[in-house]
Amino acid sequence: MADTTFTATASAPVNLETTVTARDMSFTLDEPLELGGTNMGMNPVEALLGALGACKCIVVRVFSPAHGIQLRNVSVECHGTLDPDGFLGINTAAKIGFSSIHTTFHIDADNTRDEIESFLEFVETHCPVQDTLSNPALSTHELALPVTT
Repeated sequence: MADTTFTATASAPVNLETTVTARDMSFTLDEPLELGGTNMGMNPVEALLGALGACKCIVVRVFSPAHGIQLRNVSVECHGTLDPDGFLGINTAAKIGFSSIHTTFHIDADNTRDEIESFLEFVETHCPVQDTLSNPALSTHELALPVTT
């Protein structure tokens, strides 16, 4: 299969409340009130953790039959540690993004713990979002003029 390009567009015309669109869908990201937002949605780092968890759920669902996992239910919790002082410029030694991310899988399946653990090793190495975080993609940017809304 050839490379596929995925596109999402984010727009914040007035304040921190940001509308993100992809295909014909959209959602709102924002910051909590204490960080200057209007609390109308998750903040971007929460959305990143959600995207990671969702991607891992999807990989579990897609590949469990081929791995003999008799899956009834899956949920994934992702916890990230971030020092806001890095982003805010208060502590220049602090990392700007997450310093660590931990995933907890909640798997309900008719399999042994060893079978599920082995399958989760596969999931961790086949989740596109996990791969992007672990092996960062080349990231570039440009400015399109004139700036439009």
